[in-house]
Amino acid sequence: MVGMLLHLYTVRHGQTYFNRYNRLQGWTNAPLTESGVNDAEKAGLKLADLDFKAAYCSDTTRAQVTAQRILEVNRSPRKPTLISDMHFREQFYGYFEGQDMAMAWWAAGAPHGAKTYNQIVDKFGLAATRDFLKEADPFGDAESDGEYWERVRGGFDLIAGNTDLQEGDDVLLISHGNTLLSLMHRFASEGYDLSRRPGNGSVTVFDFNTALPFEQAVEVRSYNQ
Repeated sequence: MVGMLLHLYTVRHGQTYFNRYNRLQGWTNAPLTESGVNDAEKAGLKLADLDFKAAYCSDTTRAQVTAQRILEVNRSPRKPTLISDMHFREQFYGYFEGQDMAMAWWAAGAPHGAKTYNQIVDKFGLAATRDFLKEADPFGDAESDGEYWERVRGGFDLIAGNTDLQEGDDVLLISHGNTLLSLMHRFASEGYDLSRRPGNGSVTVFDFNTALPFEQAVEVRSYNQ
């Protein structure tokens, strides 16, 4: 397969009720709030003049509704068919799905001397947030760092394998807060404020070189705009 450079316009889904209530939301579905619908609308208007050649989102309702609204307001005469796939889902939090974020991260980090998400990241790195949460999960269902990245890589492989795409094409991708933050830590840990998750409806732009191994394939162009 011949490699190509793609421009990924990656949008965090609109605000959900779990976002409002500060609860962990990975594979769990929660509907968009009224503010969340407005988030999607604003993102759509920012991207309205782009001619997307493909569009992807996770198979969660919050991502699908956000993607559909963005495509509805897009001014391109030929809009792509939305591809919804589980590889684009947020991190799976297992037993801690739907729990208060502060309580969940305390359960994960306290045994290691870190009481918050940011303390875990500062002391042990982002990978530890996943591994510590899996360790604290009494069922062991939460994704480890290795399990998480194997799945995410599958999503990028899906985009790279799209034979309808050509060099320089713009691609829409509806993503999730922790996934965007994880991509930023992996590919652009310096020069950006990563102490907070990207806002609902914000746009982050990546260049994706499909010819390179995943570890080298992504370059950040802008974040949380």
